[in-house]
Amino acid sequence: MALTVWATDDWHPVAAEHRARVRTWTAPHLARRESGVRHPVEDFLFEYYSFSPGKLERWHPGIGQVLAGPGVDGYRALADYRAYDDGVGADPERLGRRRDGLVWMRDLLALTQGRDARTNCFGLHEWAMVYRTRRDEVRHEAYPLRLGHRGTDEVVESHQLRCTHFDAFRFFTDEARPRNAAELSRATQPSKEQPGCLHANMDLYRAAYKFSPFVRSELVADCFELARDIRELDMRASPYDLSSLGYAPVRIEDPAGKAEYVAGQRAFAGRAAVLRGRLIDELDELLGIVRERGPSARIDL
Repeated sequence: MALTVWATDDWHPVAAEHRARVRTWTAPHLARRESGVRHPVEDFLFEYYSFSPGKLERWHPGIGQVLAGPGVDGYRALADYRAYDDGVGADPERLGRRRDGLVWMRDLLALTQGRDARTNCFGLHEWAMVYRTRRDEVRHEAYPLRLGHRGTDEVVESHQLRCTHFDAFRFFTDEARPRNAAELSRATQPSKEQPGCLHANMDLYRAAYKFSPFVRSELVADCFELARDIRELDMRASPYDLSSLGYAPVRIEDPAGKAEYVAGQRAFAGRAAVLRGRLIDELDELLGIVRERGPSARIDL
């Protein structure tokens, strides 16, 4: 594997630029957490996904890149880094332990990328998560349901649920789950995931950070930014009234709201296709390095 060495004057500005970009998202979240305030849109990516603000802020150049000079000690202490003659960089031996996960994720992304986008779910997954619940059982109890509990139930009952994403489906209420067009499971995820799904496109962020520091941090941040934008539409189309936070509802219970939601879906699917393609290329690169190093690089967990 060829190595590229970054001199201090080369990588310090890039790392600082990355941190400044990411701090526009992490700093408000950390301030809210400190004050005990929660935001159902802006905080979701930090609460649902298992990548901390600190990890998101740290810049990584990716596999095959070596950082030299002052400032590398913080990287030297990371489990997935190793020392080279000229500095420190991500350790391909540690990458070898993730081969099975790399293959699974790369195949999932490629299968999803190869399918046509479906845009007929209208964001009803959030409605299915509160279907036939009591007032004290909703996830975002600080915000009222726009149509009330009965009105929310009626919207669910007047539509066919067509969710294709298991990690949304698993949060459906017991009463809502049988109303979905298909029973979903982790095992069926590769055959069901499709590129029109908001949550499948948000999960590009997970696919990127899961293989940090071997994946470049620019791509992780780009996927975070997409997921953040998607979350806004996701919650505007939800049954919750978030007008107090400045979010106008997308009324998917009406034809005009459905059209607005579908237009948003298609725009996000286009952005996600570009990022998914970049991710596939990076994971292919990582798999190539693992295979190049041979069977000894594989360490099953």
